[in-house]
Amino acid sequence: MAATSLRRIQKELTDFQKNPLPHVIVQSKDEDLTEWHLFMDGPRDTPYKGGRFTIIVKFGDQYPFKAPTFRFKTRIYHPNIDSDGNICIGLLKTENWKPATKISSVIQALYDLLQTPNPDDPLVTSIAELYRSDRKEYDKNAADYTAKYAK
Repeated sequence: MAATSLRRIQKELTDFQKNPLPHVIVQSKDEDLTEWHLFMDGPRDTPYKGGRFTIIVKFGDQYPFKAPTFRFKTRIYHPNIDSDGNICIGLLKTENWKPATKISSVIQALYDLLQTPNPDDPLVTSIAELYRSDRKEYDKNAADYTAKYAK
Protein backbone atom coordinates (compact mmCIF):
# COMPACT_ATOMS: atom_id res chain seq x y z
CA MET A 1 0.00 0.00 0.00
CA ALA A 2 1.24 3.48 -0.85
CA ALA A 3 2.60 5.59 1.97
CA THR A 4 0.11 8.36 1.16
CA SER A 5 -2.80 5.93 1.61
CA LEU A 6 -1.42 4.72 4.94
CA ARG A 7 -0.96 8.31 6.16
CA ARG A 8 -4.55 9.10 5.24
CA ILE A 9 -5.83 5.98 7.05
CA GLN A 10 -3.75 6.85 10.14
CA LYS A 11 -5.11 10.41 10.08
CA GLU A 12 -8.69 9.12 9.80
CA LEU A 13 -8.15 6.75 12.74
CA THR A 14 -6.52 9.46 14.87
CA ASP A 15 -9.30 11.94 14.04
CA PHE A 16 -11.95 9.36 14.95
CA GLN A 17 -10.25 8.54 18.23
CA LYS A 18 -10.03 12.26 19.11
CA ASN A 19 -13.70 12.84 18.17
CA PRO A 20 -15.43 9.49 18.68
CA LEU A 21 -19.07 8.87 17.99
CA PRO A 22 -20.75 7.92 21.28
CA HIS A 23 -22.21 4.70 19.88
CA VAL A 24 -19.12 3.31 18.09
CA ILE A 25 -15.72 1.94 19.09
CA VAL A 26 -13.07 1.70 16.37
CA GLN A 27 -9.96 -0.48 16.54
CA SER A 28 -7.39 -1.25 13.91
CA LYS A 29 -6.50 -4.92 13.56
CA ASP A 30 -3.20 -5.32 15.41
CA GLU A 31 -0.72 -2.98 13.71
CA ASP A 32 -2.47 -3.34 10.34
CA LEU A 33 -4.11 -0.01 9.65
CA THR A 34 -5.79 -1.36 6.51
CA GLU A 35 -8.38 -3.31 8.53
CA TRP A 36 -10.57 -1.76 11.20
CA HIS A 37 -13.10 -3.38 13.47
CA LEU A 38 -16.10 -1.25 14.41
CA PHE A 39 -18.27 -2.11 17.37
CA MET A 40 -21.58 -0.29 16.93
CA ASP A 41 -24.34 -0.18 19.51
CA GLY A 42 -27.86 -0.56 18.17
CA PRO A 43 -29.75 2.74 18.25
CA ARG A 44 -32.34 3.32 20.94
CA ASP A 45 -35.96 3.28 19.79
CA THR A 46 -35.14 0.66 17.12
CA PRO A 47 -35.37 -3.14 17.11
CA TYR A 48 -31.54 -3.12 17.24
CA LYS A 49 -31.33 -1.51 20.70
CA GLY A 50 -29.30 -3.49 23.19
CA GLY A 51 -27.27 -5.11 20.43
CA ARG A 52 -23.63 -4.61 19.58
CA PHE A 53 -22.73 -5.11 15.94
CA THR A 54 -19.26 -5.79 14.60
CA ILE A 55 -18.41 -4.26 11.24
CA ILE A 56 -15.16 -4.96 9.37
CA VAL A 57 -13.67 -2.13 7.31
CA LYS A 58 -10.97 -2.95 4.75
CA PHE A 59 -9.00 -0.27 2.97
CA GLY A 60 -7.69 -1.31 -0.44
CA ASP A 61 -4.64 -0.12 -2.34
CA GLN A 62 -6.75 2.49 -4.16
CA TYR A 63 -7.96 4.27 -0.98
CA PRO A 64 -8.93 7.14 -0.80
CA PHE A 65 -9.72 7.12 -4.53
CA LYS A 66 -11.79 3.98 -4.11
CA ALA A 67 -14.14 3.41 -1.16
CA PRO A 68 -13.12 0.96 1.55
CA THR A 69 -15.32 -2.09 2.01
CA PHE A 70 -17.62 -2.25 5.01
CA ARG A 71 -19.13 -5.60 6.00
CA PHE A 72 -21.28 -6.55 8.96
CA LYS A 73 -19.71 -9.51 10.74
CA THR A 74 -22.68 -9.71 13.12
CA ARG A 75 -25.81 -11.08 11.47
CA ILE A 76 -28.57 -8.52 11.24
CA TYR A 77 -32.11 -8.42 9.85
CA HIS A 78 -32.14 -5.33 7.66
CA PRO A 79 -33.27 -4.53 4.10
CA ASN A 80 -29.95 -2.84 3.25
CA ILE A 81 -27.66 -5.53 4.70
CA ASP A 82 -27.59 -9.06 3.30
CA SER A 83 -26.82 -12.35 5.05
CA ASP A 84 -23.15 -12.08 4.02
CA GLY A 85 -22.88 -8.68 5.71
CA ASN A 86 -22.74 -6.66 2.49
CA ILE A 87 -24.17 -3.17 2.86
CA CYS A 88 -26.11 -1.06 0.39
CA ILE A 89 -25.53 2.58 1.27
CA GLY A 90 -25.23 5.49 -1.12
CA LEU A 91 -21.94 6.90 0.19
CA LEU A 92 -20.06 3.70 -0.63
CA LYS A 93 -21.37 3.26 -4.16
CA THR A 94 -18.67 3.75 -6.78
CA GLU A 95 -20.56 6.54 -8.53
CA ASN A 96 -21.02 8.46 -5.26
CA TRP A 97 -17.65 7.94 -3.55
CA LYS A 98 -15.44 11.02 -3.25
CA PRO A 99 -11.80 10.85 -2.08
CA ALA A 100 -12.56 13.63 0.43
CA THR A 101 -15.23 11.50 2.15
CA LYS A 102 -14.38 11.01 5.81
CA ILE A 103 -14.71 7.52 7.28
CA SER A 104 -16.46 9.01 10.31
CA SER A 105 -19.17 10.26 7.92
CA VAL A 106 -19.62 6.74 6.54
CA ILE A 107 -19.79 5.31 10.05
CA GLN A 108 -22.43 7.87 11.02
CA ALA A 109 -24.37 7.05 7.84
CA LEU A 110 -24.31 3.34 8.80
CA TYR A 111 -25.66 4.19 12.24
CA ASP A 112 -28.35 6.34 10.62
CA LEU A 113 -29.21 3.41 8.32
CA LEU A 114 -29.90 1.28 11.41
CA GLN A 115 -32.22 4.01 12.67
CA THR A 116 -33.91 4.52 9.33
CA PRO A 117 -33.64 1.68 6.81
CA ASN A 118 -33.97 2.54 3.13
CA PRO A 119 -36.45 0.05 1.65
CA ASP A 120 -36.30 1.90 -1.70
CA ASP A 121 -32.69 0.75 -2.28
CA PRO A 122 -32.63 -2.72 -0.70
CA LEU A 123 -30.15 -5.56 -0.85
CA VAL A 124 -32.80 -7.93 0.50
CA THR A 125 -36.08 -7.29 -1.29
CA SER A 126 -38.17 -9.57 0.93
CA ILE A 127 -37.11 -7.70 4.08
CA ALA A 128 -37.78 -4.36 2.37
CA GLU A 129 -41.27 -5.53 1.41
CA LEU A 130 -41.97 -6.62 4.98
CA TYR A 131 -40.65 -3.28 6.27
CA ARG A 132 -43.15 -1.48 4.04
CA SER A 133 -46.13 -3.81 4.53
CA ASP A 134 -45.91 -5.04 8.15
CA ARG A 135 -43.65 -2.87 10.26
CA LYS A 136 -44.61 -4.69 13.46
CA GLU A 137 -43.48 -8.06 12.04
CA TYR A 138 -40.30 -6.48 10.65
CA ASP A 139 -39.48 -5.00 14.07
CA LYS A 140 -40.11 -8.38 15.72
CA ASN A 141 -37.80 -10.19 13.28
CA ALA A 142 -35.08 -7.53 13.64
CA ALA A 143 -35.33 -7.65 17.45
CA ASP A 144 -35.14 -11.48 17.37
CA TYR A 145 -31.97 -11.36 15.24
CA THR A 146 -30.50 -8.74 17.56
CA ALA A 147 -31.19 -10.90 20.62
CA LYS A 148 -29.80 -14.00 18.93
CA TYR A 149 -26.70 -12.61 17.20
CA ALA A 150 -25.79 -9.22 18.68
CA LYS A 151 -25.83 -9.77 22.45
